[in-house]
Amino acid sequence: MKNPFAGLFRARDKPRDVVSAATTFSFGGSSAGKSVTPRNAIQVSVVYACVRVIAETIASLPFAVYEETDKGSVKAPDHPLYRIIHDEPNSEMTSFVWREAMLAHLLLWGNSYSQIIRSGRGKVIGLYPLLPDHMEVDRDDKTGKLTYTYSTTKGETVRLRPEDVLHIPGLGFDGIMGYSPIAIEKNAIGLGIAAEEYGSKFFSNGATPSGILTHPNTVKNPKALREAWMEAYGGSSNANRVAILEEGMTFTRISMPNNEAQFLETRKFQVSEICRIYRVPPHMIGDLDRATFSNIENQSISFAVHTIRPWLVRIEQAMNRALFPEKEKGVFYVRFNMDGLMRGDYKSRMEGYAIGRQNGWLNANDIRELENMNPIPDDEGGNAYLVNGNMVSIRVAMQEHSLPASEPENETKEDDHDGDGEDDWWNEQQDGDRSE
Repeated sequence: MKNPFAGLFRARDKPRDVVSAATTFSFGGSSAGKSVTPRNAIQVSVVYACVRVIAETIASLPFAVYEETDKGSVKAPDHPLYRIIHDEPNSEMTSFVWREAMLAHLLLWGNSYSQIIRSGRGKVIGLYPLLPDHMEVDRDDKTGKLTYTYSTTKGETVRLRPEDVLHIPGLGFDGIMGYSPIAIEKNAIGLGIAAEEYGSKFFSNGATPSGILTHPNTVKNPKALREAWMEAYGGSSNANRVAILEEGMTFTRISMPNNEAQFLETRKFQVSEICRIYRVPPHMIGDLDRATFSNIENQSISFAVHTIRPWLVRIEQAMNRALFPEKEKGVFYVRFNMDGLMRGDYKSRMEGYAIGRQNGWLNANDIRELENMNPIPDDEGGNAYLVNGNMVSIRVAMQEHSLPASEPENETKEDDHDGDGEDDWWNEQQDGDRSE
């Protein structure tokens, strides 16, 4: 019998139109009248500084493959991926350079792609970064699987399988494609580009506001007169030159002075605005207006927790999903070590180490490893854990101060001659002290 409800319900076994139907943010014109793309946005000093500080920070962190064992998480240097992740992802670049390029793609285009090169047995033997603006992601209408189509610089088109692409998306709405911060915030960045261009034009005109040259008679060749004026008084090299006006000509300034246009205030505001987009403390890109010795350390730790850590989790989970076979997932995984970013000043670190050492959850070699120092041999106590003598378990304290198990509690003490259960010698001493 045919199911009468078959046409009303459809199983969600294959997602459809997830990529094509997602909201997109495009590069291009901004409200300030300037076209904004990743390539001209990176020329804004604040954008470049924010991208650089995030990319270099993550690229410089220790990064390795770990194995989950009965004794905890340990490094797995014998795993095939260890050398690729830690040292050389491919024959042309180091791990630092590869991660730096990957973060630059994420921060500018919102997506990072790397081609996964595998051996005949499916083992990963290399990772090559791909330009995000040359990649097109879509979904196959028949199979419902994602498709990755890459256009090479020679105009060739290569279609890659999803399992051959390490795709790390940034913030997005569909969970598949990330959106470029440059495209989303192109109005703010466009204003920065416009302000920078205005400043450049201002100084190229000799830091002199534009105006009108007025002649009492008819000028036969106004273009030649304007060019002669600009040649004599235009440009920063001609700044502060004394102008000579002949034949009754006058110069009338018509543009606003720099302070009236609030040019410097606009420039400062755009620094804070772009730092807000990338969640970078201003002092880390050289803006020290509001930085003090008391808050820089806390801002740096906040930068590690709220800016760097989300990127690390995003990268780690994408790599664990794409690079490890099913039988290794949950056993082997990649992980960044960000302990160095969380360290405070020297005094604070030493006080923290002292607390851990005295309370028995850090040994000498644990501390020396955190400070990049050579370990102390085990026979010299380098791996020994210590504990304060007055900080012992209550059970241990009761055992040390209780009577032996073979001695009854009501047994007559050695100095209890009258059998009353008390020390007669001690009582005599107390009575003598009271009589005195």
